Amino acid sequence: MPKALRGWCGLLGFAWALSAQQAGPPPFDPAELQESVRRVAEVTGILQQKMADPFDPAQAFYAGALPSMMRTLDPHSAFLDPQQFESLQEMQRSTEKGFGSVVSLSYGRVTVLQTLPESPSARAGLSPGDEIVGINGYVLSQLSVEQLIGLLSQSRQQKAQLMVKRPNLVRLIPLTLVPEEMADPSVRQAFEIEPGIGYVKVGNFEAETDRELKEAIDKLGGDELDGLVLDLRKNPGGVIDAAVRAAALFLEPRERIFWIQGRDGPQEEVRTPADNEYYRFPVSVLLNEESASASELVAAALQDHDRATILGTRSYGKGLVQSVYTLSEGAGLALTTALYLSPSERPIQRPLGDCNEFQLASCEEPEAGVYETDSGRKIPGGGGVQPDEVVYPRSYSRFEIAVAASNSYLDFAQKLIRERGGEIDRSFEITPAILNDFQLFLSARQIQPNLSEWTSNVEVVRAGLKQEVLNLTVGVDAGEEIELRLDPQVKAAVRALKRRR
Repeated sequence: MPKALRGWCGLLGFAWALSAQQAGPPPFDPAELQESVRRVAEVTGILQQKMADPFDPAQAFYAGALPSMMRTLDPHSAFLDPQQFESLQEMQRSTEKGFGSVVSLSYGRVTVLQTLPESPSARAGLSPGDEIVGINGYVLSQLSVEQLIGLLSQSRQQKAQLMVKRPNLVRLIPLTLVPEEMADPSVRQAFEIEPGIGYVKVGNFEAETDRELKEAIDKLGGDELDGLVLDLRKNPGGVIDAAVRAAALFLEPRERIFWIQGRDGPQEEVRTPADNEYYRFPVSVLLNEESASASELVAAALQDHDRATILGTRSYGKGLVQSVYTLSEGAGLALTTALYLSPSERPIQRPLGDCNEFQLASCEEPEAGVYETDSGRKIPGGGGVQPDEVVYPRSYSRFEIAVAASNSYLDFAQKLIRERGGEIDRSFEITPAILNDFQLFLSARQIQPNLSEWTSNVEVVRAGLKQEVLNLTVGVDAGEEIELRLDPQVKAAVRALKRRR
């Protein structure tokens, strides 16, 4: 028997043993399951002997049989081939392969905004303002934004050959970048957004997230803060233990963080330690439809205990306990084994339909229900975390869209930096004279707003220009601060903090 096929028989045997260990009645009679495995082996033997083309058993099982079997359970259980399983383990190690650079993407353009010290990008000589026009033979001007994202993600896994256009140089510069394991910090932003009020962005939950979060808060003033905006927008979740420790930074000792409800077993609860030390300042938490899993558990716990005001839009609704099992030949299995409930026993998981789609659910569509916080305040169920205050992201005018699509902010910022010799720091401001020059710059690109359009958008223009200038000179964090200060959801979060003081 071929080596690959022997390995797959081991995986089938593991699945059989796992089913026999589950509480309650097994999903199949053992004799029936044994017969099913025999039929799979029989079909595999015929394919190997009779197929016109050579038969690859590993491909058939990795890409066909096992993923298809998992798709009958629920959307989040999955078979992981060795490459996928390794990617999962890399995420848990809080590192990923990369070049250590931050880039701006627009239609057919990739512009470098920042390179990290001692990173492959910095050592290769890549600089802020450089435009990457080719990667591994692909001409980037011919690609859509989606294609650019896919190419960049793929290229950072192996050596990449770049063609770079540098301002004021006629010829293209060839550069070779070799990816390295890069630290992937969870806390992406931390600054004082108003006197006494901190802002912290947590991008995901990894093993060190709670430590990074505490360090960021302490640098902003710790217990002396008047309030904190905790931004969990677009946070897909991650390591649950880290989320538990992060939530505990704001909760009293022995307070419940969540429940775990298995298919047949009793509920288990997770609480903060008896000697838990926590911050007492008011908190606003920002969520959106891309906030999921661990980030929802943190938000729900703070909401149920009336510890924070939740703002933004309803979160994604992924409240499933995923257990990961290591299989032979480097593969893995992610399996849904339980549900997470908030302290008030509110389900985080959004309904997934009838019982054929989700094994832990009943055949009847569950009612959304109404739950209560510690103070008796009513909050709706139905999956996800419903904000206390719904605030939508800001919309963009036609003028803003035209300026962004033309990459005019970035191009003008590069021109401005060259004219000033690069002597720019955080105190830099966009003056009326600079705005006038920018109007002429836009006009040359056939973007000619009328007086009303320009007047209503001038502050947005000022912020957009300053953001790109700081991106290229001080760093991306400084540029993002400008954007966040204009964000209506962030502004609403600050107002909520002031009401609670």
